[in-house]
Amino acid sequence: MSTVLFREVPVSSPVHRLWAGTKMIGVFLISLVLMFLPSWWVLGLMVVFLIAIGALAKLPLSTLPRLPWWFWAAIGVGALLNVPIGTEAVLRYTNVLVFGLVLLAASFLIAWTTPMGDIAPALAGLGAPLRRLRVPVDEFAVVIALTLRGLPLLIEEIRVLRAARRLRPRDRGLYRAADNPLVDILTAAMAVSSRRATELGEAITARGGTGQLTARPNSPGRNDAIALTVVVAVCIGAVLLDLLT
Repeated sequence: MSTVLFREVPVSSPVHRLWAGTKMIGVFLISLVLMFLPSWWVLGLMVVFLIAIGALAKLPLSTLPRLPWWFWAAIGVGALLNVPIGTEAVLRYTNVLVFGLVLLAASFLIAWTTPMGDIAPALAGLGAPLRRLRVPVDEFAVVIALTLRGLPLLIEEIRVLRAARRLRPRDRGLYRAADNPLVDILTAAMAVSSRRATELGEAITARGGTGQLTARPNSPGRNDAIALTVVVAVCIGAVLLDLLT
């Protein structure tokens, strides 16, 4: 997997300088269009648009995650299972696969171009109208932000645990039958996660509590309005393209 998965790529670009809420709204609009119009023409247009956004964000090719071989093998097996049904089934399977990858890539673009500290204030700002309905917007924003921030740490810890286990000498004696690598890694991961959670909680408390995570002043500007206009234009173009084809 890529070492920058769920991490901001530290480069300067117009996409990086946009408000986090603008990017979330853009991804939501793209997802909405694809949900109702998942045709090949619309998928192709969205793929081209996301590639253009990635180039504008100056993201290097090394940012893309290097998926393991078994992931591609599973996709191939799924395609083979649809072959006996017919060509239409294979095309539908491929369509659903591309649909999922496009949505995943759009979500990753947010992570690669947005500091994790901007996620919670943006979510709190977008959900502000729901406070009138007594919805705990700030609490939801904090939970989502901490989850996104903790995923890279958890992935890195799992890598360290796997590397440490490979270096550990194998016990050929009495406990050989109980030596389960999956159980060992999961047990160690839970222990490390508990320690990390304690350290994170102490750090948040020392900085004034979870309220500080959503209190960071940040608001959209003129560039955000231009970016949303472009996204809306692309979505309208996708709808028209689907109607014409």
